Amino acid sequence: MFLKCTPNKKTGRIHLSMAHSYREKGEKYPKTKSIESFGYLDELKKIYDDPIAHFEKYVADCNLKEKQEAAEYTIVAKKNQRLKENTSNRKNYGYIIIMKLFYMLGLDQFIINRQHRSTKIKCNTSAIMKLLVISRILSPGSKKKAFEEKGRYFDFEKEDAFKLVDIYRSLSFFAKLAKDIQLLIHNRIMKNFGRDLSLIYYDVTNYYFEIDKEDNIRKKGVSKEHRPDPIVQMGLAMDAEGLPISYELFPGNESEKLHLRPMVRELLSKFESGKLIAVADAAQNTGNNIYYLDKGKQGYVFSQSIRGGSKKFKEYVLDPKGYAWFGKEYMRKSSVVRRVIKVEFTRQDGTTHKKDVTVDQRQIIFYSEKYAVRARSKRAAAIAKAQKIIKNPSAYTKAMSHGALKYINNVEVDKETGEIKEAKDTVLSFNWDQVAEDEKYDGYYAIVTNVFNDGENKGKFDDDKIIEIYRGLWLIEDSFRISKHELETRPMYLSREDRINAHVLICYIALVILRLIQKLTEHKHSTAKLAEAMNEISCSYEGGNLFLFDRRSEVIDDLGRAFEIDFSMQRLTRGDIKKNIGAVKKS
Repeated sequence: MFLKCTPNKKTGRIHLSMAHSYREKGEKYPKTKSIESFGYLDELKKIYDDPIAHFEKYVADCNLKEKQEAAEYTIVAKKNQRLKENTSNRKNYGYIIIMKLFYMLGLDQFIINRQHRSTKIKCNTSAIMKLLVISRILSPGSKKKAFEEKGRYFDFEKEDAFKLVDIYRSLSFFAKLAKDIQLLIHNRIMKNFGRDLSLIYYDVTNYYFEIDKEDNIRKKGVSKEHRPDPIVQMGLAMDAEGLPISYELFPGNESEKLHLRPMVRELLSKFESGKLIAVADAAQNTGNNIYYLDKGKQGYVFSQSIRGGSKKFKEYVLDPKGYAWFGKEYMRKSSVVRRVIKVEFTRQDGTTHKKDVTVDQRQIIFYSEKYAVRARSKRAAAIAKAQKIIKNPSAYTKAMSHGALKYINNVEVDKETGEIKEAKDTVLSFNWDQVAEDEKYDGYYAIVTNVFNDGENKGKFDDDKIIEIYRGLWLIEDSFRISKHELETRPMYLSREDRINAHVLICYIALVILRLIQKLTEHKHSTAKLAEAMNEISCSYEGGNLFLFDRRSEVIDDLGRAFEIDFSMQRLTRGDIKKNIGAVKKS
């Protein structure tokens, strides 16, 4: 194929096209056939500085691609050749996507620089971090499993690159870098992809350890999985797109209510987030948090417990006055109220005292029949569990009760073991009054905020917008699900605090990379589908320095387009693969 320049005999304008020369049987002279039209040269000059050079390169690339597709290989194979014991010729190539983002986030050079400055570890800690992050996404499991499987990735084929003991030794080093790596990742995301920090979603989850004895950080607390095991808690901050910003770990027995303010303070000082709106569930809806954000001229959007609210608030919720119906199954009302909150202040001597503080707050109440059905179904399960506990209390613990204990009179729980028992000189009975009280509020939901729809915000933050902002919390809940199930962050089988910190850091980096892959593929696929597709981009050694690929899908094609990597080739040489991997390291 060649670039054909055809002058128009009438106008003199030159038309550019890609043409193919061929000779028909019996003909003396060759003919040309137009393959693709590019347009007139004078028009193309408005788009390209040098149209001739541009389209000559385009045609050359097409010729090269055609030559590569037409190239033939001869592979000689013995008919009865057997595999050697413990042979695995299968290699993963999809990890190249993870590598590209690892380098775009600056993690490789950062870890190398820090190792030179502050540790006596001689092994390649950057390579170890790469392996652990790749394995966490594509084949989650123990550090030992990651080491044993490292040969499936082209970057880690050398047996003597590092040893298993080097991985464990590196964990202490990684733990020291946790805060700096979070800030590095944030800055690189801002630079390479951009991010909106006007909304900050915050939530807390915990990870359990299958151990009996507590230590400094692994403490017994309220487990999200309703387990009696010691836990470590993690507070996570996330932007409106679902991209993590930062996290912190704290002991399992600490109240999560204490950790929103330090997180916001760090975001404002280190992450230069400017004015923000903190979005969180009812656990963070405390007088101290509201006062801190109000005083600092920051916004908040919190859910508000109705059943746990004041008598006046409950009456307002149930009062039909003010509600507007939207269809037959949804109604809503809102108002701005002056509310008194309890705020804890610290004296100069370190002691604390509580003081009443008045704040202006916007309350949005809505009723959904869908929520009502869900609440009734959930309570039916709790009622059934309560009735079973009444019949045989010794067979259950608090962790197994799943909210049923509030429907039982005269019940006690052993603080040490969590076992359920009857109070002295009484018998267990069902609390129907509590059921009737709870039924009143089925389907109602409340959100409180200090973001008002007036002044400079007029028209920007109506009730629908505030509800939409709050519902964005599902993204952080989804991130916790990904962390726990897809990345298998828990249960943890590490005992030292520094190694626990390193493990969570590795999982955090893996989560960020997965979310970035999802963003760059325009959120068309779940993180599970993306990880599955990257695992499917694998090849088998075919001999003659060739590797054979056998899987192509819509998700794989989307990954290829997003990261400008051609995953459509059926065969690649080891040299081609190494060249492509080397190219992404220059990101």
